Amino acid sequence: MSEKPKVRGGLCLNVDGEGCKRFVARDIAREQAKAPIQNGPKSVLVLGCSGGYGLASRIAVAFGGPKADTLGVSFERAPTDRKAGSPGWYNNEAFDEAAKAAGLKAVTLSADAFADATRETVAQLAKDNAFAPFDLVVYSLASPMRTDPKTGVLYKSAIKPIGAPHTARTLDIMTCEMKEVTVEPATPEEIEATVKVMGGEDWVIWMDFLRDRGLLAPGCKTVAYSYIGPKCTQDIYRSGTLGRAKENLEAAAKTITQALQPLNGLGVVSVNKALVTRASAVIPAMPPYISCLFKVMKAHGLHEDCLDQIDRLLRDRLYAPDGKMPVDEAGRIRIDDWEMRPEIQAEVDALMAALTPDNVEATTDIAGYRTDFLALHGFEG
Repeated sequence: MSEKPKVRGGLCLNVDGEGCKRFVARDIAREQAKAPIQNGPKSVLVLGCSGGYGLASRIAVAFGGPKADTLGVSFERAPTDRKAGSPGWYNNEAFDEAAKAAGLKAVTLSADAFADATRETVAQLAKDNAFAPFDLVVYSLASPMRTDPKTGVLYKSAIKPIGAPHTARTLDIMTCEMKEVTVEPATPEEIEATVKVMGGEDWVIWMDFLRDRGLLAPGCKTVAYSYIGPKCTQDIYRSGTLGRAKENLEAAAKTITQALQPLNGLGVVSVNKALVTRASAVIPAMPPYISCLFKVMKAHGLHEDCLDQIDRLLRDRLYAPDGKMPVDEAGRIRIDDWEMRPEIQAEVDALMAALTPDNVEATTDIAGYRTDFLALHGFEG
């Protein structure tokens, strides 16, 4: 008999490993059913490969047409006799099994991607497994902490506003209970730590290392993922500590592009749409917003999950048939473009304004949010 999800405070405390594998298999089948992505990458390194946009990236480049060899890195907990593994452990296992069955080269390393020793291991694995120089590097790390490899100092990120307290409504995705939550502003030390963990410093270190070791192909591209979002989430997200880190990440793309000039390489940030992640479920204002957004975008036939987003990123931006890559004024790819359409945002704003504790089910797509959240841990919604 399948285990039931145990959710407390916006966190799921258990995992259905077989369920995780089923969801990965489902996404692989979905990607294989689409028209092949043309001119895609052939040798891909995915840093943060076990879930969300990182896993979607790995599935799309391997099974979406390019049939790329992939080397993935993520820090996972293996199962024991007494305890299940992390969701990403099962996701990685499912991907590796499917790739092997399809005759694709796939190597997965469970290690701290921030550590210099991991970089050395990746270089050795690339050599031992005869990987061609990487023509795409996906940077999709999501971690609450990072040890600076130069100083040994451990930094912990904080999701907080900057300058003033922020009060927002939050929504319990399991009970539909709504309440107001106030988050105190970050200290200067917390801002610095969040930038160190979630900014672009480690991305630059990785790309410098790969370049210096001769592990990058001419014309290589590297992409990292960001989020901007609407006005209602600005204080806690884009104008807060997370936003400060994302600004640093976006600046790093320019540094990387300059460093890759001898290879005619490119570093770029893709701004993606709001989706259900383990982190977003506990960020005030995000569950109500995403629940309303899902309802509106589904009504307009514009809803996308991680795999849909990454498929469009590869197909229409990074590897577009005409060779053009539309970017915004800051040089970012915007695949949040459907989310941020004025007419979509106007409808979301209207739902948010009408939302009360008594009409959550009718006003939002909380059921869809709940389904996606539970799927992160292998459970059916």
